[in-house]
Amino acid sequence: MNKYRFVFTLLVAGMISACGNKPAQEGAAPAGEAQSMVKDAATYDPARGEGKWNAENLQLGSALDASMATAGEKIQAVKCSSCHKLTGEKLVGPGWKGVTERRKPEWIMNFITNPDPMIDKDPQVQAQLEICLVRMPNQNLTDDDARHVLEFMRKNDGAK
Repeated sequence: MNKYRFVFTLLVAGMISACGNKPAQEGAAPAGEAQSMVKDAATYDPARGEGKWNAENLQLGSALDASMATAGEKIQAVKCSSCHKLTGEKLVGPGWKGVTERRKPEWIMNFITNPDPMIDKDPQVQAQLEICLVRMPNQNLTDDDARHVLEFMRKNDGAK
């Protein structure tokens, strides 16, 4: 019995000492990385986001593309619906209602295809993260899949 108490005591002592070895400034970025983050934040365009999509390479038709929206609805059902409602109501993430009225298409495409840098740099996304408490994972959608989801978002917001 004493052998088990000794092993247990060692395990507890090891866990306690491991918890006490945190750096003084936990979460602080190294000096070079912090300077890079400041530079990146200064060049970040909150209207476009960060990624390859811009107004020149993302052309939306004035009318909704129904076949793209249908494909996007299928992707949304598999990849997005567990966290996002189609209404304005928050689930895990924010609801989708009105997103195409609040955000430019290129911002939406950049966020869908490149969420991590945008979460790190966009002040409005960071504020949303404080409400939702969960980072949007990168769903690794292809460009076509992301475009289909955008078209479905447009349909959800009433585009015809």
